[in-house]
Amino acid sequence: MNQLTAEELADGWLLLFDGESLYGWKASSKVDWRVVDGTIRSERGDVGLLHTTTQFSDFEFRCDFKAGPTTNSGLFLRTSPNPAGPTAGCYELNIASGTESPFPTGSLVGRKRGTFSLTDELWHTYHVVARGGHFKVTLDGKVVLDWKDPRPLGRGYIGLQHNQGAVAFRNIKLRPLGLDPLFNGKDLTGWKIFPEKDSRFFVNADGELQVLSGPGQLETTDTFGDFVLQTEVFVDGEALNSGIFFRSIPGDFSNGYESQIHNGFKDGNRDQPSNAGTGAIFRRQTARRVLADDRIWFTKTIICEGPHMAVWVNGIQVTDWTDRRPADPNPRRGLRLTPGTIILQGHDPTTNLRFRNMRIGEMTSRR
Repeated sequence: MNQLTAEELADGWLLLFDGESLYGWKASSKVDWRVVDGTIRSERGDVGLLHTTTQFSDFEFRCDFKAGPTTNSGLFLRTSPNPAGPTAGCYELNIASGTESPFPTGSLVGRKRGTFSLTDELWHTYHVVARGGHFKVTLDGKVVLDWKDPRPLGRGYIGLQHNQGAVAFRNIKLRPLGLDPLFNGKDLTGWKIFPEKDSRFFVNADGELQVLSGPGQLETTDTFGDFVLQTEVFVDGEALNSGIFFRSIPGDFSNGYESQIHNGFKDGNRDQPSNAGTGAIFRRQTARRVLADDRIWFTKTIICEGPHMAVWVNGIQVTDWTDRRPADPNPRRGLRLTPGTIILQGHDPTTNLRFRNMRIGEMTSRR
């Protein structure tokens, strides 16, 4: 429960709920949201949402839920933190019986009515594919809704609603969609080499992007502002230091926000990174836990939207940071919102890293 399979990790799935804490979530009203036995539960409080701190555009989403016969709840997709109504600033996928709501479970409230009315207090599973304005919803393996919004909202948060009665959620997973290859597995097309630096970047015999030695960098020729980046990383050494820079100033040396790569930790405790930890926003926020190991492939997802940045390592969120500094074109000095390049870092002479399955997608703006 609340885990990802190897296949899901390879496909880019993320856990939005780690099964232990509400890290990466924020309540918009006074509700008794709590974690109990690997589930998120609520029973009483004001009407409102527990929503992710990260926004998402196109995605595939799964969530288990359990509700009682008098419960009225819902899953809010691409929502604002406090939507004015079910058709204003959100898409509400309802969880309710037909007696509690004219839009029972399987409905998008105020948009399209479903046909299910679940009152059995058993676990059920929603599966949603959201591409642009197209929503396809499956409930317990059966398609219950297929609907298109001619004016889609764009990006937004995922929200769990408390409205009326007890409700529980678990296995909350999301896979970003619409990502394109950033590295083609054949050559360094789309990347800029800095031959005057000490690092050597090349495509090895297995089609992986490898970097040896440092200092140095490899920089994309394209720029990216608000985006989702996913990749797999292999660190071929003990506690080597590297990073992925983003919104970088084109041509500058490692001048961007840095998502750290460093798998070392102190005293055998993964909650104590030795050098900020893989997934940290270096010099801004330390990773809450080191979840990657040297000499084992691991996945990293970076989501950057506006001033907010979040990183998942092996499908689990490890950083959740908002840059509240005054705006500045130089990210070392302040908040940079201007699109910038992606940079792979060669840190020092010990550097020996490999990257594969690197892909990126720009996030749609919010309507």
